[in-house]
Amino acid sequence: MAKRTLIKNIQIVNEGTITCGDVLIEDSYILSIGQQIPADLATVIDGTGKYLIPGIIDGQVHFREPGLTHKADFTSESRAAVAGGITSFIDMPNTIPNVLNLTTLEEKNKLASAKSIANYGFFLGVNGDNLEEILKLDTSSLLAVSDDGLYFTKKGNLLADNPAILERLLANCKSIVAIHSEKEQLVEANESIYREKYGEDVPVEFHPLIRSEKACYEATKNAIAIANKYNARLHILHLTTEAETHLFRNDIPLEEKNITTEVSVHHLWFSDKDYARLGTLIKWNPAIKTEKDKIGLLQALVDDRIDIVTTDHAPHTLAEKQQSYFKAMSGAPIIQFSLNIMLEFYRRGLITLEKIIQKMSHNPAILYGIQNRGFIREGYYADLVIVDLNAAWTVTNECVLSKCAWTPLLGTTFHAKVTHTFVNGHLVYNNGQIDESIKGLPLTKRSK
Repeated sequence: MAKRTLIKNIQIVNEGTITCGDVLIEDSYILSIGQQIPADLATVIDGTGKYLIPGIIDGQVHFREPGLTHKADFTSESRAAVAGGITSFIDMPNTIPNVLNLTTLEEKNKLASAKSIANYGFFLGVNGDNLEEILKLDTSSLLAVSDDGLYFTKKGNLLADNPAILERLLANCKSIVAIHSEKEQLVEANESIYREKYGEDVPVEFHPLIRSEKACYEATKNAIAIANKYNARLHILHLTTEAETHLFRNDIPLEEKNITTEVSVHHLWFSDKDYARLGTLIKWNPAIKTEKDKIGLLQALVDDRIDIVTTDHAPHTLAEKQQSYFKAMSGAPIIQFSLNIMLEFYRRGLITLEKIIQKMSHNPAILYGIQNRGFIREGYYADLVIVDLNAAWTVTNECVLSKCAWTPLLGTTFHAKVTHTFVNGHLVYNNGQIDESIKGLPLTKRSK
């Protein structure tokens, strides 16, 4: 017998509107959306006073498996994801081994299929060493190829710093090319200046001057010029500067854009004022920058120059973070709280609920061509999240589900809470209780 769940009398946030209604789930799919749907043989959830949104698709995470599982793994991080309303994620290639070929990519898929309670997808890594092998593949079947995080493995792996390699890739690749956009040469020159002055103990407050606006802007501007030359699909990961936002268009719909970008939630939430309080806990690459940049990024998100919101969720142990500037690892766990952060901006009147869902659910599905997800539509997978917008709570380390067990948001009070998360129709998160009995599915691309 089919398993049915009926969510009744709830505010449905979807495709630019908010309407009160019912949603009927049957097995993995949304069967019906309407008013006064009969509850025949269905488990009923009363949604009165709450909001139903499509499951969040996080387009950039580092779940650390395989090879770095002392920090995180698919089990722990997918638990954190669903607790925060994220039903699908796309993981980056900088695990050990780096995901530089289809064999390693398939091995990663098998790991996720056995352990992740959220849906999963992966980018294939690309650098100067495997470029020719990548170009021999039918890359049209991939979500994207990316260099993100590979610079930790070996100097020279940033495509933005290798225009000849980037040009060859953009001229021939049939998938999106998603890049970490900083000029490594400028960053290294800045590192030398501050190392000469402070030795190894550079104050972390200088991080946004070392990984500077200029290093980001020049890399992004140059990459866009190359992509435009070949009419290629280029996606700039984790934008950090107000200056860069003016390089992107908002006069055409996302479906028509070849050049796209994203902002990660920590670059909207923190600014350089927070280094004095949080130190290396908020050391990310690219760096969290000024208050002006933070405000400019949010404005560009609202006016559609920035297309999606991601987390760049990158767990490290506290011991790996609490070191001197050059030794402290870059990145932090944040996926469990990304929707909460965006809902705080809504509460402050800075963004609408409809826009949040566009940037976190609809647009990732459009950008990466993900089939039957990202929207509340009949026949789509029932990736759904119920949110209570009037449920204040304070972040403690005890509530953190990421394996590393800490957060730079410790002590933050949020005013909205995820109460239920459905993944493929399965109620995986219910008011703090997690059901891991059914695993997520691989993200598939829709046929053109």
